[in-house]
Parts: sequence; structure tokens; C-alpha cells
Amino acid sequence: MRKTIIAAVAASAITGAVAGSMVQLAAAQQTPPAGPPTEQPGMMEHQGMMGRPGMMEHPGWMRWMQWRHMHEGRAGGLRAFALFYRPADRQLTAGDVQKIAEALLLWHGNHSWKVADVAENPDNTVGFAYAAPDGTVIAKFTIDRKTGHIARVG
Repeated sequence: MRKTIIAAVAASAITGAVAGSMVQLAAAQQTPPAGPPTEQPGMMEHQGMMGRPGMMEHPGWMRWMQWRHMHEGRAGGLRAFALFYRPADRQLTAGDVQKIAEALLLWHGNHSWKVADVAENPDNTVGFAYAAPDGTVIAKFTIDRKTGHIARVG
């Protein structure tokens, strides 16, 4: 009886070793040769995912995780403002732009600069400037009245 058990254990060990080496051989044959990365340089290194096995096989998943990381951040990102509807045409006026520019200063903790030279332009934008307390212009911007896109012009 003991010889039968020892033979069965030895056969199981040999079978397990052979199966394990077959799995390693199959995995080595399926691994594609190393080539240039398909993603932009630095995209995966930022997340620290290059060393994790299997992550490069699912680039769509990684793009989603990176988008989520960039847009949600610590404060919840887009979910925090999902309450607000964004219309196609915002119909911004000079007064609206003044408030937006002042809000940007407050948002970044700047209580000394002022918003100056708010004026509607003929190209469907509203221009404004940030000025120091003494009136010196620091930078000039325009906001598209329809989209709300802010562009620095000076």
C-alpha cells in the first residue's frame, strides 16, 4: 500500500512539474517581441504601470484610468459639477466676463489684482485685463461669448 501511495505522489509531482513548464513555455511563445511603445512617451510611466504584468494588453483601460485620474483629482472633478447644464451658446456679456475674471482671481487666492479694461470686441469675444493695485496691466485675455474659452492675448 505504501509503495502505491509513494508512486502516486511521485507521479503527481512529475505531472505538476511538466504542466508548469508547459504553461511557462506557452506564455513565452505568446509574448510579442519588445518593440516601440504604442502610447505616447511618459504616459504610462506617470502612472507607474509599466512594471505591472498585463497592463499593456489593455491600453483602452489605461486611457480611461488616466482620463479619470486627470479629471477627477482629489475633489471629485466632474462629478462635483454634474448638477450644472452647459448650454451650446453661453451668451456671455461684459458683466458676466467681469464676474468670471474676478472669480478666477479669488479661486487662485489673489486678492490684490483687479479686473480692468472689460470691453466687447467685434469678433464675438469680450476682452479684459488683469491689473496690479497701481493700475499697471499685467496680462490681457479674451473670452469667447459663445463657448467661454479663455485665450491670453497679451
